[in-house]
Amino acid sequence: MARPAETMAPPDAAARRRVKAVVVYPSGHMPPFDAAFYDRARAELTKISELTIPPRDARAFSVPAGCFVRIVSVEGPQVGDLNLWNAHDLSECFFSGKTRALHATHVSTGNRLWSSLPSLRPMATITYDTLGWYGWDEDGAGVHDVIGTRCDPYTNLLLKGTKYHHCCHSNLMRALAAERKMPLAEAEAHVHDVLNVFMCTGFTCDTHRYFMKASPVRPGDYLEFFAEIDLLGALSACPGGDCSASHSDDAAKCYPLSVEVYRPKEGALAGWRSPRRNEYSLCHGIA
Repeated sequence: MARPAETMAPPDAAARRRVKAVVVYPSGHMPPFDAAFYDRARAELTKISELTIPPRDARAFSVPAGCFVRIVSVEGPQVGDLNLWNAHDLSECFFSGKTRALHATHVSTGNRLWSSLPSLRPMATITYDTLGWYGWDEDGAGVHDVIGTRCDPYTNLLLKGTKYHHCCHSNLMRALAAERKMPLAEAEAHVHDVLNVFMCTGFTCDTHRYFMKASPVRPGDYLEFFAEIDLLGALSACPGGDCSASHSDDAAKCYPLSVEVYRPKEGALAGWRSPRRNEYSLCHGIA
């Protein structure tokens, strides 16, 4: 958005711009990522379930605490929109905004997926990312973003004037409703901002607008995370395919995704337990 031409810079504008930036949540204050523990736990895994997500659709899946789950590219370049909930309490769900603030706009190995307030605890920890090599490209883009909200039929109608029923928001709604046998309207209240798995995105340098470009994902690539609590997940194979051109329509070539759940060998998690909910008193200043 262009700034109004009538705004005038103050005399000390240059000095104000030179003020040093400060990271809001310094990483040194975060609970450390114990890479050795997760490497040992994932060294010997047994697959206990596998689910195929059809193109332009979504499915729900469960992951017991202490298991690993992989989102896998199986046929062609395809991005996926991921929702996570506490399997026993849907009010505790993935908090993309806080995950972004605590880690970065894009996540990879060692980052955690945090839950909503007031619980605010790690729901999952990313333990392996075959696209970790991508880093940041010359456009400032990265992979696996927590900035995009998910494509939805409301924004599509607003911007394009067309009705499309297989946006990721709608797909996730149907998947949750089917899994928990609830009305669509009830399911919609639980669908939340996503982790855009495999999606390659950033902000333009000039106007800082959200952009997407072709995902670098190829068959065999996967994002793996460890379930810190019992999880219910839902994954949508986005109608944008690799998101190189469009979404919220049937124009893009789309492919399925696979969700694989693995259990570590017995004894691999010795001493580990699920993180507790945040211990803030909930008084909020009221005695």
